[in-house]
Amino acid sequence: MKFSEKWLRGWVNPQVSRDELVARLSMAGLEVDSVTPAAGQFSGIIVGEVLSTEQHPDADKLRVCQVSNGSETFQVVCGAPNVRPGLKIPFAMIGAELPGDFKIKKAKLRGVESNGMLCSAAELQISEENDGLLELAADAPVGQDIRVYLDLDDASIEVDLTPNRGDCLSLAGLAREVGALYAAPVTRPTVPAIAPSIDDVRPVEVLAPAACPRYLGRVIRNVDLSRPTPLWMVERLRRADVRSIDAAVDITNYVMIELGQPLHAFDLAEINGGIRVRMARRARSSSCSTARKSPCVPTPWSSPTSIVPWPLPA
Repeated sequence: MKFSEKWLRGWVNPQVSRDELVARLSMAGLEVDSVTPAAGQFSGIIVGEVLSTEQHPDADKLRVCQVSNGSETFQVVCGAPNVRPGLKIPFAMIGAELPGDFKIKKAKLRGVESNGMLCSAAELQISEENDGLLELAADAPVGQDIRVYLDLDDASIEVDLTPNRGDCLSLAGLAREVGALYAAPVTRPTVPAIAPSIDDVRPVEVLAPAACPRYLGRVIRNVDLSRPTPLWMVERLRRADVRSIDAAVDITNYVMIELGQPLHAFDLAEINGGIRVRMARRARSSSCSTARKSPCVPTPWSSPTSIVPWPLPA
């Protein structure tokens, strides 16, 4: 089980250091395998906004950008393929220090002055993605310290759970454990109930009630998967070692990690009948959201009727 320390402290926040919390978890039988910082050590990097770009006069792959820090505009030469006007990105101003003791200085790239650096996720050691700039949300506050905006003073904690501690396979379960260890209050996030606004339903047939006594579903329409997952959710998933795919999959993964409740979002257009919950059959193979095919084993599973191969949860 891997999770963000700050995510856990949103549920229960004993007034102890990270090191003490990790040691106490291990002594309680929840052995901590690793503690990994959410990002590398850096300073002087803020949220910047690209105001304009133009082609470098002497380099096909470079762009000359005008970048705002909220109060001033700076010329920065950038070779990232996704740099464009209106984009908000991590902006390392002159004097900033990147991981590896790399200090940003005024420079000339192919004869054009550059006053800073626009950063990828890999350059900040947030992730290994290095195919372009780290794109921030459109409402990111220009000029804010990137460590504050992305809440990077955090760590991923990995706990090696024994088979008898399935109750700790979620933030809720871990929070209960930490609350008991420190006699600290556990605050469950308040989630208001959302009343159904449409009457559409799909039938659910449970053929393995001993293994899955209850299965619930709700029809949701007008979902726009072109809209990005909020960055705060992407970051919490990343720190739990879960890759962001799209908003629907990310939400189901988020709920599973936080509450321990497995979910799956089916494409309603692909469900001709309903949902049938049964044991898997060995003769079939299945594909998941990563496009990897796996042979089925006899475990409780849910599948839309009339679809071959039958979709499986991510």
